[in-house]
Amino acid sequence: MSTDADTLTAEDFEFLQRALYGFLSVAAGPLPPQPRPVWFEATAEGTIQLFTGPDTVKVRRLRRDSRASIVVAAPVGERERWVSIAGRATVEPDGGRELATRLAERYWDLTDPVRAEDLAGILAEEWVRIVLHPEKVSRYSY
Repeated sequence: MSTDADTLTAEDFEFLQRALYGFLSVAAGPLPPQPRPVWFEATAEGTIQLFTGPDTVKVRRLRRDSRASIVVAAPVGERERWVSIAGRATVEPDGGRELATRLAERYWDLTDPVRAEDLAGILAEEWVRIVLHPEKVSRYSY
């Protein structure tokens, strides 16, 4: 069943708390969107946030046109389910490292020395947060 709304439901939020990849697309003018897999976090305020470098293509595009969307799908082997969130995105200069740490804890086993070292490398970089403010939420589950 597929439904649309303008906010995340409790079921959406529960689904989005899992360590799943989201596929982020940003507006690209006359070019078709080029989705990229990303780590993400659904916040208690109902937004979606992710971290990225301050000079990435997605940040440059969002500064020109703030439209963005993310699609998150259940992995193969589970019943079909996805949530798509579209809206305006803001680029926030603060909180990127903290978000990277939380997401690494969610997606990686940080007791693994290799992953702990990977996180240290991430934290040595400069990061911004992209915050997606939902205007349309579509979902499907079977």
